[in-house]
Amino acid sequence: MGVFGSTASEISEAVRSGRSSAEAVVREHLDVIRTEDSRWNAFRVIRADAALTEARALDATVGLRDLPLAGVPIAIKDNVAVSGEVTTYGSAAVASWTAASSDHPIVARLRAAGAIVVGITRVPELCLFACHDAPDAVTRNPWDPTRTPGGSSGGSAAAVAAGMVPIAHGADGLGSLRIPAACCGLVTLKPGLGTVPAGLGVGDWYGMAENGILATTVQDLTVGHAVLAGIPVPDPSKGASEALRIGTSVRSPLAGIWADADCRSGVDRAAAALAVLGHRVSPVRVPYPTSAAVTVVVRWYAVAAADAAAIGADPSRLQPRTRRHVQLGRLATRLGLVRPGPVKAFEHRLRGLFQDVDVLITPVLTGAPLPAADWHRRGWLANVTAASRFAPYPAVWNLAGYPAMSVPVGTRSDGLPLAVQMVGAPGSEARLLAVAAALEGEMPWQRHAATQPLQRSSG
Repeated sequence: MGVFGSTASEISEAVRSGRSSAEAVVREHLDVIRTEDSRWNAFRVIRADAALTEARALDATVGLRDLPLAGVPIAIKDNVAVSGEVTTYGSAAVASWTAASSDHPIVARLRAAGAIVVGITRVPELCLFACHDAPDAVTRNPWDPTRTPGGSSGGSAAAVAAGMVPIAHGADGLGSLRIPAACCGLVTLKPGLGTVPAGLGVGDWYGMAENGILATTVQDLTVGHAVLAGIPVPDPSKGASEALRIGTSVRSPLAGIWADADCRSGVDRAAAALAVLGHRVSPVRVPYPTSAAVTVVVRWYAVAAADAAAIGADPSRLQPRTRRHVQLGRLATRLGLVRPGPVKAFEHRLRGLFQDVDVLITPVLTGAPLPAADWHRRGWLANVTAASRFAPYPAVWNLAGYPAMSVPVGTRSDGLPLAVQMVGAPGSEARLLAVAAALEGEMPWQRHAATQPLQRSSG
């Protein structure tokens, strides 16, 4: 049975029922990766032999029917440990790397659920930037190869959008799941603080970074999130039957930066669909203090310094944009600028907002995905300015530790994907997934990139 183009849930059901074997599923997807990845540069490592060996072992497993991701090929972002593989964080600034002796907890959970790791996806150096390139390759967006898939989980997003894997792991420190999902027409969830194992191998970005799943359907995302969180898989179609208070806002957290007409229209589309479903929708003003943006930027610098030190990077071998980031991070750390006070003040203001709102909807991006280019050759200021203007909406929710999603809502006027961000109070992951499922039912989205002809098959 061919399963290419099927969802993760469909693949798992086929393997559990015996209609397909994990080995056949993995072999089919590896063939697609070999054919397609030269177009997109999503993978740093393809684990062909190891993945097939692991798939054959899974096929011989007793209790296969209990595995929610049985036989599902998955890609892992190059910032968490996969046993037997090297984790590089996208950097060539370390003289020699050592292969991991064990899996990161989230990789262990995925494997225990039956997923097969078929490859490691590319990241920009130290996962710092919103555009996705390195000296040896520019990762491209399957919707439009002249555009970036976003960062820093862009390799994983490109792999899913091109149909090379049905789901992929990513991590989100300042929007690094939601930005690529929005660029590539995928659905994702940045869990709230403490919901899934964090720690990205070198650190957790002062509590801002979370691991998550990139998927083409809410059902697949729900299963993947449940596996990472170590909870039973809920039914995403249930949980939003009551009338919710939906707040909308297009105001940017950064003064002077605004979403374009397409991105604003995405919020209007989502709001109209949810109103039709009986939810109470109204505009709200989000209390973005100036100090929140400053606090995010200071931490962005500081994590670069911390992570570069943790991996033993030679500063002279870092990319120039990264080197400047690290220098500023060392200065910020030395001056004691990473302080908890502004975070607590922001959280206090948010509590008032979410006493009146169940779900907040905003844009994810301010416009179309940025060009796919050698951004590492451009100056530090060009990279930082582009990232800040392109995606100002996600980062504050990492700072607050609130769960947040990127959900497709159709396409822009130029044919590229359009998405909205949905945010909820701590502990509201299930509610957000239920609202996303309702939106998916009301506004079905195209699961794979329009430029990928192989995706015309269905599972």
